[in-house]
Amino acid sequence: MLGAAASACTPLLPGPPAAVRSKSNGPAALLPRAHSAPRLRLRRSPEPTRRRRRMASAAATGGGGGGEMSSVEDFAAVASPGGGGGRISVVGFGSLLSERSARSTFPELEGFRVAALRGFRRVFAHSAPIFFERGIAIEATKEFSSLSVEPCEGELIVVTVFEIKEQEVPAFIEREHEFRFLAVVPEGLDGVPYANPAVVCARYSDEEYFQVRCKGSKEIYNQRYGRYNINRIWRDDILPCRVYLRHCVLAAKNLGEPAYSNFLDHTYLGDRKTTIREYLATTGAGIMEEEPPESLKSRYGG
Repeated sequence: MLGAAASACTPLLPGPPAAVRSKSNGPAALLPRAHSAPRLRLRRSPEPTRRRRRMASAAATGGGGGGEMSSVEDFAAVASPGGGGGRISVVGFGSLLSERSARSTFPELEGFRVAALRGFRRVFAHSAPIFFERGIAIEATKEFSSLSVEPCEGELIVVTVFEIKEQEVPAFIEREHEFRFLAVVPEGLDGVPYANPAVVCARYSDEEYFQVRCKGSKEIYNQRYGRYNINRIWRDDILPCRVYLRHCVLAAKNLGEPAYSNFLDHTYLGDRKTTIREYLATTGAGIMEEEPPESLKSRYGG
């Protein structure tokens, strides 16, 4: 899955001294680079259930990611207590770097903030049917990829984190049908891990998707992908959808310099070598000057 470039991954933002603490999973200031990286520790809520202990332990293994979530019950296992029911923390790494975009999908989200996620990198290797539906996919040049994340030792990406209601989980699972849901432990930009795990949409595989999510049914697959002439979802020979890429870059820029530079230098094309900064300076030159269609200016405006 990781490809030949995995060994080239290098850490971006070292963590702070152990004395620094994040407050209530809130935003934190970026500290100087001179500190050594902390070891992630998950601080569990009192009297966790057996399922919650299992999911939290898996999430804390291997530097921030691990536990795969395949059911509503798995999501509930990492829910934090809240008024009117539990809340699930969601990691945004592409369009959800924009609070406006996040609220268009999750109108009742709470606690939108900037965070960091260790042990993952962003890659444009996901064929997205939504771009065909909205008329912004360019099939001739293979410019119809959106983002996913995948494990990569030593990497760190600046992301957003926010909370949704537990009741929203079934719709979330349905909407992100082709992704692998992983329980992860984000951290503040001070390097201190959050108290509760969050869910991130990671790269899946075509084989698993067909057998597990589509239950081996060609009819289900064709309904979701085949009608767009997509015979492979996860592939390394496609390029970013231009409108979507511009939106993600602008969203990262609106979050501040750390998020902006991180997106440009730690987001890759499917070759796992070419960064978005390099792509926009070469083959992708001009993308940032292109306006989205009028009907999509609000959704894809950064």
